[in-house]
Amino acid sequence: MLVSTTPTVEGKKIVKYLGLVSGEAIMGANVFKDLFAGIRDIVGGRAAAYEKELRKAKEIAINEMIEEARKLGANAILSIDLDYETIGQSMLMVSASGTAVFVE
Repeated sequence: MLVSTTPTVEGKKIVKYLGLVSGEAIMGANVFKDLFAGIRDIVGGRAAAYEKELRKAKEIAINEMIEEARKLGANAILSIDLDYETIGQSMLMVSASGTAVFVE
């Protein structure tokens, strides 16, 4: 599956637009509690454990989006947008959305 933040792909022709696809991942309160318990791994102002969890959530959201696009018969997802939102005071949501297309 070709995945891109751009609306087109050089050298490829969009044959069919299949619609909006998305995926989400929500990190709950326990994740934050565990992360802050291990806060001592901060090096140079960065929290490695927190960054690792955010990357994991991003991967989950993108993989869900890809699966949704596959079900539609897409071979590419264009104009991808990643968004990070807080839900309440103890949860973080990562969402990925884009346009499922078939390219040649």
